[in-house]
Amino acid sequence: MRNLSQHLLDQSKRAKVLLQLVLVISMTLDTQAEETKIPRSYERFEILAAGGEKDSRDPSWKPGEGIPMEVSGMEWVGNKLAVCIRKGEIWMLENPLSTDRNKINFKLFASGLHEPLGLLKDGKDLLVAQRGEVTRLQDSNNNGEADAYLTECDGWNVSGNYHAYAYGPARDGNGNLWVSLNLGMGKLANNHIGWRGWAGTIGKDGSFQPKALGMRSPSGMGANLKGDLFFSDQQGTWIPATPIYHLRPGVFYGNQESLASLKSPEAPFEMKVIPEPNQDYGEALTSSERFVPPAVWLPYNKMGRSATDVKVIDQDGKFGPFDGQFLIGEFTNSAVNRVFLEEVDGQYQGACFPFLNHFPAAVLRLQFAPDGSLFVGMSNRGWSSLGNRSYGLQRISFNQKTPFAIKEIKAQPEGFELVFTEPLHPDSLTPESLKVSSFTYQYSSRYGGDEINPARHKISGIKTSKGGRSVRFKVENLRTNYVFELTTQGLRSKLGQRLNHPQAWYTLNRIPID
Repeated sequence: MRNLSQHLLDQSKRAKVLLQLVLVISMTLDTQAEETKIPRSYERFEILAAGGEKDSRDPSWKPGEGIPMEVSGMEWVGNKLAVCIRKGEIWMLENPLSTDRNKINFKLFASGLHEPLGLLKDGKDLLVAQRGEVTRLQDSNNNGEADAYLTECDGWNVSGNYHAYAYGPARDGNGNLWVSLNLGMGKLANNHIGWRGWAGTIGKDGSFQPKALGMRSPSGMGANLKGDLFFSDQQGTWIPATPIYHLRPGVFYGNQESLASLKSPEAPFEMKVIPEPNQDYGEALTSSERFVPPAVWLPYNKMGRSATDVKVIDQDGKFGPFDGQFLIGEFTNSAVNRVFLEEVDGQYQGACFPFLNHFPAAVLRLQFAPDGSLFVGMSNRGWSSLGNRSYGLQRISFNQKTPFAIKEIKAQPEGFELVFTEPLHPDSLTPESLKVSSFTYQYSSRYGGDEINPARHKISGIKTSKGGRSVRFKVENLRTNYVFELTTQGLRSKLGQRLNHPQAWYTLNRIPID
């Protein structure tokens, strides 16, 4: 009996120990779950999308019922949203901020356009860029339909080539209206005349005034809060990865397929030195007086493959804590990325961050609404994306739940400073929390390019600000004209939120001086 009693007592003790162990594990998992929780900060509302969930290149795909909303431009006209679509129409959306789709009405405003790829309000009129011109649309009797289609600007080469797009117009801080022109590619392409791969302004006489060259697919333009204009380009020939450039007169952005128009008597400048191919990008930059670097590189596939629209956040916090920064549309990866810029020694440079992804189609156009929400227009036309719909229109709203993110990366004389959206938990920052490496690209005519000259950098002198909002650290062997890749591990906020994106990339064109 004594042995049996002792056996039962031992079993009871083991059961209690096991129960305590289960409780400890459960509490630990709960704590870890709380520490790694990432709040959903942005809500999505789908206004319209393609009906079928087939691949965008599926030969059996059909648009289904309704408007094929292949969004290629958006602009506010009073309380209505004007949306142009690639088949050549402009629709007015009435009550576009409603959360009831049945209350959002569509009315045709204009038709018969040739692949419009941009909208801009100018007084009471709309300006739209189509293949052969920028057109001024007027509604003189205010019946909600355009009754005058007037040529505002033309003067560039138009061919039957599929890729010979025209984008814009976009207004800079001085009131200039800019248009950018895609290179022709493949059959029927003719880049030898007519400013293909250039950007320019609209002259007072309606002529196209060429200003800068070296572009491939400059599909998006947008001004920052100072009024300086920027544009996106896309990886391809002469462009090793996706760049975001500061757009200004008299410069060359690298693509030599645009050089032929320099021979025109109307060319605004000469290039004394054409950079030689097959050298490090930084060496190519220093070899030519007009060749300028991107403000930011978006590394291939890590950040995207084909940037589109450029839209500054100027919403007084209604779209989160990122006012003054750019949102960049991403075609192939069906995403929206975020870019922070700063000026160092008169040059723009900065960092790029993932932001929103998993859109149903390629993101082509972005437009903020008066209430601070973001309209995202999509179209897979001409290419394919990770999205399985062919087109769509969504509205993104900030729900006041601030994400824990790296808000800014700033260059320092000996390293970098990270600025966070929320205070950092001091216990989460260790010497192993931050890793930095760098790479550059080769300047070459080939399609795209690999990361070259990679290096890992030793970090030292990590210091956290008093409130925990920023961290400074030194980086050994800073290199100009290189992209610095930051990888974080284990960082969390004082509220226990895990960092929503652990990686970021800074393009270091200049090292600041104390």
